[in-house]
Amino acid sequence: MSNLIPREVIENKIYFIRGHKVMLDSDLAVLYGVRTKNLNKAIKRNIERFPGDFMFRLTNDEARSLRFQFGTSKEGRGGRRYLPLVFTEQGVAMLSSVLQSRRAIQVNIAIMRAFVRLKNILSAHKELAHKLNELERKIEKHDEDICTIFEAIRQLMAPPPEPPKRRIGFHAE
Repeated sequence: MSNLIPREVIENKIYFIRGHKVMLDSDLAVLYGVRTKNLNKAIKRNIERFPGDFMFRLTNDEARSLRFQFGTSKEGRGGRRYLPLVFTEQGVAMLSSVLQSRRAIQVNIAIMRAFVRLKNILSAHKELAHKLNELERKIEKHDEDICTIFEAIRQLMAPPPEPPKRRIGFHAE
């Protein structure tokens, strides 16, 4: 299956919405080789398998944002009648029990691998960000130390103050 659907194609269909990595029902339908309408019918018949942390419907704002970002069809112009459903990793895994074709099983395996790869990439980025923050703190500390050193050098380079000159003549105190 990985030959039929390149990993990059699947990874490009994973979006971050409401803090979750999700896939759109229409993208999943294309990957599974079914119509979005038929995918959603199968889900409605098995709705108890899809709690809110497995699947949720997008809000108008989220759908509008996707329309602008990814060119999804505009409602009322041959597009969708309903707001899209999105599936988390667990929801995609549950789809394999609802869609029982051979292709669905193979596509699910490929999608699960893509989610795992994405998790690994994100954890590597978190580690890198943490190391960069540590390095930045060290550099800031070094900057302060270097400024102190330069100030000490400037003080050493400054000419010594001239001793006060004695005034000539009689001075009354």
